[in-house]
Amino acid sequence: MSSAPLLTEAFPEAGQVGQALRQAGLTVAVAESCTGGLLGAALTATPGASLYLLGGVVAYADAVKVALLGVSEELLAAQGAVSEAVARAMADGARRLLGADIGLGVTGVAGPSGEGAGKPPGLMWVACLGPGDALTAIRNVEDAGREGNRAIAVRLALRLCRAAIEAASSPS
Repeated sequence: MSSAPLLTEAFPEAGQVGQALRQAGLTVAVAESCTGGLLGAALTATPGASLYLLGGVVAYADAVKVALLGVSEELLAAQGAVSEAVARAMADGARRLLGADIGLGVTGVAGPSGEGAGKPPGLMWVACLGPGDALTAIRNVEDAGREGNRAIAVRLALRLCRAAIEAASSPS
């Protein structure tokens, strides 16, 4: 019998982000598309995650992005689901919907195939809306295979979340 891989080992930065959220007294909500819940799973792998993770939405379908997260149909039509603008709207929607201090939005093309011109496998957009409405986004274009792409997106989201916590905790 083989043991299952441990998310705490695969994403040690999730535990570090969780500890930073606890210390700062901040909460987070996630909106995920291509990661399919992996970001939420990584954040909840550490005991005590209920102190900082309010919840998440797996919005794989555009209709869910619209209905639950408030992403506009016009934005989806104009930019496509895999875009910076949609990742930002997803982060905003998660934060608003769940009443969190920080919202994370992840959208991308996990692969193995692309989504037409300009949307190759590995293209990911990750956004973070932090306290004070500080909004950041990061783009990835590295194709590391389906599972690798999903892991990259989770790590990028955790990095942006960490930066938002640090920005909120630093004296102005």
